[in-house]
Amino acid sequence: MWTAFAVVHAVLIGVGLINRGASGDVWQVYRFWAASALNGEAVPGVTEPWVYPALALVPIVIAGLPQVGYTVAWGVLVTVTDALAFALLVGRARSHGRTYAAWFWLAASLALGGVGMFRLDGVTVPLAIAGALWLVGRPWLGSALLTLATWIKVWPAAMVAAAVIAVRRRSAVIGAAALVSAAIALIVAALGGAPYLLSFVTEQTARGLQLEAPVSTPYVWLATLGVAGASTYFNRAIITVEVTGPYVDVVASAMTPVLAVAMLGIAALGAFKAWRGASFARLFPSLSLALVIAFIVCNKVGSPQYMTWLIPPLVIGLVIDRRLWRMPAAAVIGILAMTQVIFPWFGLELIALHPVIVLALTVRNVLLVALLVWMVIRIVRVRTRRMRTHRMTAIS
Repeated sequence: MWTAFAVVHAVLIGVGLINRGASGDVWQVYRFWAASALNGEAVPGVTEPWVYPALALVPIVIAGLPQVGYTVAWGVLVTVTDALAFALLVGRARSHGRTYAAWFWLAASLALGGVGMFRLDGVTVPLAIAGALWLVGRPWLGSALLTLATWIKVWPAAMVAAAVIAVRRRSAVIGAAALVSAAIALIVAALGGAPYLLSFVTEQTARGLQLEAPVSTPYVWLATLGVAGASTYFNRAIITVEVTGPYVDVVASAMTPVLAVAMLGIAALGAFKAWRGASFARLFPSLSLALVIAFIVCNKVGSPQYMTWLIPPLVIGLVIDRRLWRMPAAAVIGILAMTQVIFPWFGLELIALHPVIVLALTVRNVLLVALLVWMVIRIVRVRTRRMRTHRMTAIS
């Protein structure tokens, strides 16, 4: 397994070096942020607004310390963090569920390709996996790791929310999250960055509809079919491709409340199941995956690296019950593979609105929506203690 781990990560680093699209954010943006911070110039999130939470600067700066190419250094950093979480997951390879989950992680990483490694999301995935593995036995530590990941990239907040609902020692989960967040806020404030502590929230909400986002799919087809007023354009300020068309500003503005309602609705369903006595093992994997997918499906930003978010909840699901989770895991590997084909290998064709690639993007987005519906249905069907008690009473 460790040989496979080494081969997969070597391949991913090689892809990042060969295909500059896969590692674009690292060599185009991250290394300049690192150089700026290390040279005592502008420090993102401290001396100026930033699109990421403050702790994201830590791995960016660490990768800038070695006197080697920044892309290679970033690949090695992600490999090391992956190795630590992989060792925790596999242990002595005596658990079939953990071994199955580890193989899935490797297969999923290879399916998504270099874009999963050469983004900040690549650092958060091992933190999220390790944190989720510790949630039951060591909820303080598990919650702390998930919160640290959230302060690098926001998405693990979905898993923190699922933990608050599904873990019985939720006071430990909440307490650890609050302490870690307070410590980060105090450090940033001490460095003079208090005004920009939450700038990542406003920076994201002001964005338009990104090309790959599920909500953008109708506009992508309008532009592909040549409908007047619909097109794609390059947003130089944030280095991404966005779409425009009829009522696009209204749709973009509506997505933030839509995302909030979807997340709250799924969380409320999970809370009801927890109140009815659902176990962590049955509730947490489905709830965390549903919240993560909702974060993707209802988001007006749809970068390809977002697909890495699907990996940690499935790893936990496979550890708990590999038979129950092998079909969702297979579906996710298919989604990741389609994402890699779309970007980076045919990214230019997508921007040019080639119908075949647009169709592939559409299928990928439809599969994401279907997976979300699947997980919500699973939450609805989670057996609870009160359901079992009622059934036994009815039988007797």
